[in-house]
Amino acid sequence: MSDINRIYELRLLLEKYNHEYYVLDNPSVDDMEYDRLMNELISLEAKYPETHDALSPSQRVGGQVLDNFVQVEHKRQMLSLANAFNEDDLEDFDRKIREALNIDEVDYVAELKIDGLAVSLDYVGGRLNYAATRGDGVVGENVTNNVVTIKSIPTIVDISKDFEVRGEIFMPKKSLLALNKAKAENNEQLFANARNAAAGSIRNLDSKIAANRKLDAFLYYFVNASDFGLTSHYASLEFLKQKGFKINPHVRKCRGINNVIAYIKEYEQKRPSLDYDIDGIVIKVDDLRSYQKIGQTAKTPKWAIAYKFPPELAVTKLKDIIFTVGRTGKITPNAVLEPVRVAGSLVQRATLHNQDFILQKKLMIGDYVTLRKAGDVIPEVVSALIDQRDGSERPFVMITNCPVCATALKFKDPMHFCPNPHCSARTIEKLIHFSSRDAMDIEGLGEKIVELLFNENMVKTIPDIYNLAAFSQELMEVEGFSHKSIANLLNAIEASKTKSLEKVLFGLGIREVGSKTAKILAKKYENIEYLMMATQEELTTIRDIGPVASNALVEFFDDENNQNMIVQLKNLGINFTYLGPKTSEIDNIFKDKTVVLTGSLEHYTREQATTILEKLGAKVSGSVSKKTDFVVYGSEAGSKLTKAESLGVKTLDENQFIAHLQEANIQ
Repeated sequence: MSDINRIYELRLLLEKYNHEYYVLDNPSVDDMEYDRLMNELISLEAKYPETHDALSPSQRVGGQVLDNFVQVEHKRQMLSLANAFNEDDLEDFDRKIREALNIDEVDYVAELKIDGLAVSLDYVGGRLNYAATRGDGVVGENVTNNVVTIKSIPTIVDISKDFEVRGEIFMPKKSLLALNKAKAENNEQLFANARNAAAGSIRNLDSKIAANRKLDAFLYYFVNASDFGLTSHYASLEFLKQKGFKINPHVRKCRGINNVIAYIKEYEQKRPSLDYDIDGIVIKVDDLRSYQKIGQTAKTPKWAIAYKFPPELAVTKLKDIIFTVGRTGKITPNAVLEPVRVAGSLVQRATLHNQDFILQKKLMIGDYVTLRKAGDVIPEVVSALIDQRDGSERPFVMITNCPVCATALKFKDPMHFCPNPHCSARTIEKLIHFSSRDAMDIEGLGEKIVELLFNENMVKTIPDIYNLAAFSQELMEVEGFSHKSIANLLNAIEASKTKSLEKVLFGLGIREVGSKTAKILAKKYENIEYLMMATQEELTTIRDIGPVASNALVEFFDDENNQNMIVQLKNLGINFTYLGPKTSEIDNIFKDKTVVLTGSLEHYTREQATTILEKLGAKVSGSVSKKTDFVVYGSEAGSKLTKAESLGVKTLDENQFIAHLQEANIQ
């Protein structure tokens, strides 16, 4: 056998052994033999570099370091699930399903809701094409280099058609314990819980770090199962299992909602014994063919729901109440607590929102209080244990002046605000917001670094961020900085200059302008000059832009300081133009129509075709219904084309599609 053939043989063997060990938990070779074969493969691949393959088992150890993550537009939106918190919610969900389908009892599939990081895996020709995070459901981050280090995720499968599967990446409890033990020995900050550790590992730019974290994954959804003739969700999971994917062993098919409720009660008891964190149970209708009839909202499918376990309660002492100042000047009281572990992490602080919240709960400093994590995420003070008071407690008194700049506070029910625009706390929060992931995404410019740079008089305003290179020598004298970290930070700052307009708009921290509103405005006006000239009346006519937001926008752009800041940022090279897909002004048959793409197009990728259609003013959907206007199909078109024909929806093959694009002057 030639060396080249031996390379391919070793890759197949090692993939087989990975599957046996990490998925089946039934290895057929010992560690010594596995290591011997891996070393042989690494040696041969080094000898024949032309055989390099990013999906080779030898590459699962990681080692590639990226400058940043590339964004990926999901082929089909990653929807969120609606939540149920009690049996009444579940019975209401079941009633709506039965009414929609006109049947007496429904077959459901109940699954453990793994507490980790959602991931989409796209396969082309049987090979992993990319792995992407959920992101905002429409656009995620390409994290393939990190995901291939998870040995339970197959990189090559025996499926010739293109397909997509989704699942949850998680860190087993034993892996978290080992990781935190090593961190403690190195005097490093510990991970609060397994979810944070998993997310931090996958979003790390160094894939070797992800490889060392011993992550795992369960796959829970076969997106285009119907293209393979599958009509049942449970059967689709079995199909994926046969093809080498790791499916949670506790998945159960349940006849009727009562059996689902019994399953929930069973795993509420078993939850502590599992080697991974779960925060609830996911319930899905088993019959895939009924999904279209049941329907979905813009963000959530109606054929599935997530039952959330009741939050775990803990008791601790309210030692003090301190105040923080947000970027808008909002004053927030915060509980300082005796450290207590809640839902897997150590909690020492919790927001108390505002004065009314504290008074309604009758909290006193020194009280013993019950604490939970809302949604298993955010620490929340539930109540004071009044019967445990001993007389040493002190009443809460709301402050009247800003805790940072001492300016007299203003009250706007139910909040207190610092009106001083130059308050250092407000400035620091604005800088943190501008640099945050959903805004300019400047890696390395987090809360502690921003505060440090502010106190060192290096960054006092947003434009100062882009002049930080002038302080390169001074930064070398600051504890925690090195040549490499300074270079990485300056590179991240430089890279942020090319962000699209909606990112800058959101980053500027305009009151009432969240990320969604920023994108609507950016797409409508395309550059900031046109937006700055818009009147309140004009802004109010835009869908989803109400009078409060339009007033805030006009006030922001009328402020001379803000105008000067934008001029400074332009001079520093910041982009103020929308870079996303634009809507064509040319009349065409796709404008304001709903279009579904199916099959493999020869001249365009699915992403390219979607971008073109959106530019022409179309809405691209992932499913066919009576409301669909066109189905554009390529080779190997499956059930979507069949359904379109049965519903009388107009269909276009690729040549017809291209002809219409040419009519609209799109080549």
